Amino acid sequence: MKILHTADWHVGKRLGRYDRAADYAAALGGITGVAEREAVDLVIVAGDLFDRPTPPISALRQVLETLEKLATDERPVVAIAGNHDSPELFDLLAPLMRSRGVHLVGSIRPPEEGGVLDLETGGGRALVACFPFLREGRVVDFLAAADEWHGAYADKVAQICARYSDALAAGGDGAVKLLTAHFMVHGALLGAPGLPRGERAIHLGEAYTASEQAIPAGPQYVAMGHIHAAQPVPGSVVAAHYSGSPLELDFGEAGEPKGVVLVDVQPGGEAKVRGVPLTSGRRLLRARGPWDELVERDDLREAFLDLTVVTDGPDPGVADRARQEFPHLVKVQVDYERQIDDGPLRAGLPWDELYRDYYQRRHGTEPSAELLDAFRDVYDEASDAPG
Repeated sequence: MKILHTADWHVGKRLGRYDRAADYAAALGGITGVAEREAVDLVIVAGDLFDRPTPPISALRQVLETLEKLATDERPVVAIAGNHDSPELFDLLAPLMRSRGVHLVGSIRPPEEGGVLDLETGGGRALVACFPFLREGRVVDFLAAADEWHGAYADKVAQICARYSDALAAGGDGAVKLLTAHFMVHGALLGAPGLPRGERAIHLGEAYTASEQAIPAGPQYVAMGHIHAAQPVPGSVVAAHYSGSPLELDFGEAGEPKGVVLVDVQPGGEAKVRGVPLTSGRRLLRARGPWDELVERDDLREAFLDLTVVTDGPDPGVADRARQEFPHLVKVQVDYERQIDDGPLRAGLPWDELYRDYYQRRHGTEPSAELLDAFRDVYDEASDAPG
């Protein structure tokens, strides 16, 4: 049996002022192309199909159409909810999508009530245990009823995995046995080695981290989601991988290799795993240097750009020049040696004047009129918010 494992699409996520629908279309089209070329028998999407629980209609349509394209009479698709997805939306859509060969699992369920899927594929029978994202404080009924719901988050994850592993073992010897889950295992790398991480120090703290022993020995392959950098799951005693996201989602992922995972496995056999790269969509670049050097670079005009201009002092016009020069500019800042005045701010000033004073001390120049207007808007909104 040949399995395509992907995760963390985050369809609907914007990059600054840019809508990335075309990039998502290219990346999802790349995944569909791999499924066709490789003649896979089963597709697993391990969570975070959307970037937020209530996706815009355009993102919802894009994801559902992709899932339908991936599914055929002999190639079912399994997709679980991640921490960015709405379990309720998945469960609402599940009956409709099942008739199209797509199995959506939004909530954590007992093995005999939809937690383990028994599927016929072009490569034979597959048992797929489905472990959507577990939120802290959420009680899982089939464990609570057995008085097993206790301990830290990591303990709860391990208990659920063990329960699913037992169910897979009881499913007979003629099927490929798989687990798909969406959580972070201790020791997983948030980014590719050697690359800096930026915006994505997120919902991945210790409170939401499972131990290296969380992955049970029962499944032949474990398809994981939640970490955007492709990698084997640290400490796992069976073949287990994070597929990573198929697209650079923010500048913390700029330069990170992207792709999907292909798995070849027979009932009772060892899984053989290989990554397939994806290069669809506009790339993300971070660039730093003097203005004269940056404008001479040929690689900066086609990429989404996070720009740092090294100057001798304040340069109030640099943002306007950068927007004119680089058509896909997302961020721009100047970097120069400055003396920061950490003394007390002047008392008795209105809030916008206090902010102007702070900005002047911190950056050595006056804030732009646009920045001051934005500060006033945020201040007014916060002041009017209910207590």
